Amino acid sequence: MSKKVYVGLSGGVDSSVTAALLLEQGYEVTGVYMKNWSRDLPGFECPWKQDFTDAKRVAVQLGIPFKMYDFEKQYRQKVVDYMVEGYKAGRTPNPDIMCNQEIKFKLFLDTALSDGADFVATGHYARVTKKEDIKVRVEMKTARDENKDQTYFLYRITKEALDKTLFPLGEYTKPEVRNLAKKFGLITASKTESMGICFVGKVGIKEFLLHELGEQPHGKIIDQEGKNIGEHDGAIYYTIGQRHGLDVGGGLPYYVTNKDMNKNEVYVTNDLGAKQLWSKSLSLTNVHWINGAAKNGKTIQVRTRHRAPLIEGTPQVVSDGTTGSVPALQVELFNEIRAVTPGQSAVLYEGDKVLGGGIII
Repeated sequence: MSKKVYVGLSGGVDSSVTAALLLEQGYEVTGVYMKNWSRDLPGFECPWKQDFTDAKRVAVQLGIPFKMYDFEKQYRQKVVDYMVEGYKAGRTPNPDIMCNQEIKFKLFLDTALSDGADFVATGHYARVTKKEDIKVRVEMKTARDENKDQTYFLYRITKEALDKTLFPLGEYTKPEVRNLAKKFGLITASKTESMGICFVGKVGIKEFLLHELGEQPHGKIIDQEGKNIGEHDGAIYYTIGQRHGLDVGGGLPYYVTNKDMNKNEVYVTNDLGAKQLWSKSLSLTNVHWINGAAKNGKTIQVRTRHRAPLIEGTPQVVSDGTTGSVPALQVELFNEIRAVTPGQSAVLYEGDKVLGGGIII
């Protein structure tokens, strides 16, 4: 009897090919569109209706059942509110990571399993392997296509969820996926990638926050010598290392080095070598491991942004706290990296294996 897999059909080419491949491999496939956000913003139309229609058309093309799960309420609470509160506190949170943790690989997974599925699948570029030793260990590994690898966004998935998840695209490159979509005759074969915030569409984070929180109090932009060199339109909009959007004219470009939310001040420098821009250690909280903690002092690799180069370092567990502002893990880096940003994630790797990671503080 074939296994039942519920595929998260987003209306894009990657999830469409995922469904087609699993069908070809003999699975009993059901397509599911997750309705996470449907609200339009001023000047920006939410693309959910078009995405839903495209997902449904792909399901019809493939001859598979199609469902819609309405997760809007939970998405608002778990992802959108998390993001907004993070920005209000002066951090730069990552909604994609929280969406994967709370929605796709928790809520969607639980709903699908209770609906009769044996597995769920998505169009993410990652690989899952199982190792049989004393006990079965589930490991997440980077995708074959290094440019498309999405394990940075997936590191907070539990090993229990990974055991019920399929990532068929992990062994393919993006051009190969496009070619497969054409081969399968899918209507999404030439559909362009979505840009902007993961759930809204083309709208940028500044426009979204402006809509959510309204106009922000303006404040001082202060350079490395303590001089007031301009005015910002809201400290929440600025992130460490940011260069664009400062509107400080003349001379060398300025980079954000810090900000004080209480004073409503943004600090900048035009010296790219300034020590405030560079870090040789990371303090992480909300740490999550996929298969047990990394070994203290062992050389691992760290990624602090999607597609950022891997940097070698050594981890040290400093507390068992996993929440709040208490660091649970310290990572000493072999080389300095620029623009370490509180609220973003640092993900730890051992070769192509994802160990886990945490939130930078």
